Order: sequence, then structure tokens, then C-alpha cells
Amino acid sequence: MNTVHPLLSEDAMKHADMNVKLRRKRIIKQNIPLMAMFLPVILFYLVFKYIPMLGLVIAFKDYNFFDGIVGSVWVGFKHFKYLFENAHTRDIIYNTMLLSCLRVFLSFPFPILLAIMLNEARRLWFKKAVQTLVYLPHFLSWIIVGGIVVTVFAEQSGVVNGLMKLTGLPSYAFLYHEVPWMSIFIGSSIWKEAGFSAIIYLAALTMIDPSLYEAANMDGAGKWRKIWHVTLPGIRPTIVLMLILSMGHVMEVGFDHVYVMQNQVVSQVSEVISTYIFKIGLQGANFSVTAAMGLFESLIGIILVAVTNRIARAFDQGLW
Repeated sequence: MNTVHPLLSEDAMKHADMNVKLRRKRIIKQNIPLMAMFLPVILFYLVFKYIPMLGLVIAFKDYNFFDGIVGSVWVGFKHFKYLFENAHTRDIIYNTMLLSCLRVFLSFPFPILLAIMLNEARRLWFKKAVQTLVYLPHFLSWIIVGGIVVTVFAEQSGVVNGLMKLTGLPSYAFLYHEVPWMSIFIGSSIWKEAGFSAIIYLAALTMIDPSLYEAANMDGAGKWRKIWHVTLPGIRPTIVLMLILSMGHVMEVGFDHVYVMQNQVVSQVSEVISTYIFKIGLQGANFSVTAAMGLFESLIGIILVAVTNRIARAFDQGLW
């Protein structure tokens, strides 16, 4: 039986270790430019996302500027009890969930439908023109969108009421009634973001094998059959992924959108968590209560994402 000399075996191991170290150094050296490009992203998330999480401790303290975060008195779940025992804050949470659920579930299909329609367009000039028109609203700020909404739906000088007067109908205060206000709120969100969100689905559509459409043609499938049996199943993983991600924003209506459109008349449905945090936290300097509200909002978002992902995994489409 042949045996390897201990010294030769040790030299071979050292040589192998040296090769591994040299290979690692070479890989690191080759990826230095990529690491340098990624460094600002890491710093951004550390400075603006992760480090501020340490400030959530004030949700369990009576925070004030004089004592600071460390010196403020611990009060446990006092602020959370206040949130759920106060009728006003319960209404705010309900309004947030209502508007968010309506926005998520009513606006979610529109980017998919838009992407499919653009994918089916055969005239290149028409496709480019429509893409440009539906993408543009995304780049407008909510201040501009709010001005457009007022211009269109104002009671005295709005375009819609102007057309109604021409047809002999009385004017209507769309922005001062709760149901029309909610409809305009959801509609403006769809108009602003549907086109840009469709980009993701258009990219997913390019990954579908064209031979599947050819096979469907040979089987005599029409346009609708091909969309139902080829297009939608082809982008189903992307649809599930976007749905899971959107569930994380169910408790996050967005401050700008609500703030530029709300008024005192419809405050019963337009007062949400983001505006409450701005008014009570920043303007009223009640930071601990609003920190508790923000932490509650984040926890609900995490739970909804986890539950949605769990359901999706049952159909082999989970995010993780």
C-alpha cells in the first residue's frame, strides 16, 4: 500500500491554500470597480434606512428634546394603548387601510392590462406614442397632479362641471363629498402610476417563448385565448411578486397624494396615518405617539407581506 510522505502532503496543502488565497484576491481586485459603485447604495440604506430604526425606541418613551432619546423616561406600551383606546386614531387606521386596500386591489390590474395591450399593438409609432403618454404622469409631482385634479373637478371652474353646465346639469362638488373624493383619489393614483408600473410587465412579456404563440395559432386559438392561456401564465410569477411587494404598502397611503387633495369637509375619510404623523408629530411635537403609529404601520406591512408570500408559496410562486 502506497503512502504519501507527511512533508509532501503538508506542502501540497499549503500550495492549495495559497492558490485559493490568490484566487480570492484576484476576484476581489476584479470586482473593486463594482464594489465602489455599490458603496453609495450601501451608505444610503445605512444612513437613511437602518440607522434611523434605532430611533423607534422613542415609541416606548416619553421623548422630549431636553432629555434626548437616551435620557427620556421609559413608559412601555403607553402610547400604543393610547392609539387603540382613542376613537380618533382608530378612525385614522381604518381610513388608511380602506384607502390603501382600494388603491392596491383596484389599481393593481391596470398596469397588467396596459402592458398586454401595448404588447399586442403592431404599429410601432402608435405603441411608442401611447407609451410616452402613459409614462409621463409618473414624473409629475403630486403637487402638480393635485392642481390638475382641482382644475378638472372644481365646482365653480372645473372642466367636468363646465361640461355639465353646457348639458343643462347642475354643478356638483366632487371634491367635497366622501365617495366622489375617494373615487378621484383612486383614479388619480391609477392615472399617475399605471403607465410606469407597466414597464415591469412589458419586460416580463419579452421572456415568453414565441413558439407558444405559434403553437396556439396552430391549435386555432384566437387573440383572447392566447392572452388567457399563454400571456397571463407567462407573466404569473411577476404578477405574484408585484402583489407580494404591494401588500407591504397596504398601510402606507402616501403623504403627498392625500395632503394635496384633502380638505376639512372630507376629513372623515381623508385623514390617514401619514397626515396624522405630520400634524401631530411634526407640527404638534408629539414624537412618541407618532413613532408608535409608524412602528405599528410597519409591523402590519411586514405581516401582510409574510402572509401573502406564504399563500403564494402554496402555488410555488413565493418570493422566498
